[in-house]
Amino acid sequence: MTLLAVERIKLFTTRSPWWCTVVALVVTVGFAALMAGTADGQAPLDLASTQFGYGFGLVVVMVMAALAITTEYRFSTIKATFQAIPNRTAALLAKTAVVAVLAGVIGEIAAFGSWGIAKLMKPQADLTIATAYEWRTVAGIGLVFAIAAVIAVAVGVLVRHSAGAISLLLIYTQLVEGLVVLIPNIGPKIHKWMPFNMAHQFVTGNPDPSLRPVEFGPPLSDVTLGPWAALAYFAGFAAVLLIGALVAAGKRDA
Repeated sequence: MTLLAVERIKLFTTRSPWWCTVVALVVTVGFAALMAGTADGQAPLDLASTQFGYGFGLVVVMVMAALAITTEYRFSTIKATFQAIPNRTAALLAKTAVVAVLAGVIGEIAAFGSWGIAKLMKPQADLTIATAYEWRTVAGIGLVFAIAAVIAVAVGVLVRHSAGAISLLLIYTQLVEGLVVLIPNIGPKIHKWMPFNMAHQFVTGNPDPSLRPVEFGPPLSDVTLGPWAALAYFAGFAAVLLIGALVAAGKRDA
């Protein structure tokens, strides 16, 4: 508990988490307001479209998570941390846990905030949250944010430089997974097993009753796994990456 308290204090006494939190919420909820404001008979507002901006908020949260560890390497405060806590694995796990919890909370606030602003702007729209799919579409955003934050922390530990870690995360999430499908013959098959595509499956899959065009909600997934199996795959990818980062941190100089 002491380690968690220390990491919580370190996280909330820097500016970047606060700014990233504000930006993530504004962007995500702002897109929901935009979707509600532009909804009409041809593009009606539904529950999926209220979460249109969650992918943009996810990127901001991953930047925050990466900065939480890379700034320690940048200013060499990580050396003091490892001197005070010789068990590097415990120290890094505590930081990862605190960042993941914060990311999850941001995700839930962003998701329900998006749903709330859409309901406020279009009270006549059917935005009921009742089925398993509907709960995943909204409440599931927090789980995706939390796991993505673990991935970002792991990348930060491996790269140790803010610019490098953020660039790698942005390039992968915004370009690599989308461009994989362009590889002849095997591209679409590989894409089905990409981690963030799995996260999209958890949010949008089995079933998406809206049958909406992709521009009216989070990207539909081509994953064949069920939603919870897809989330487990996403979490497994994060766990493997984190274990690799912990091993690397234990072998390298701070």
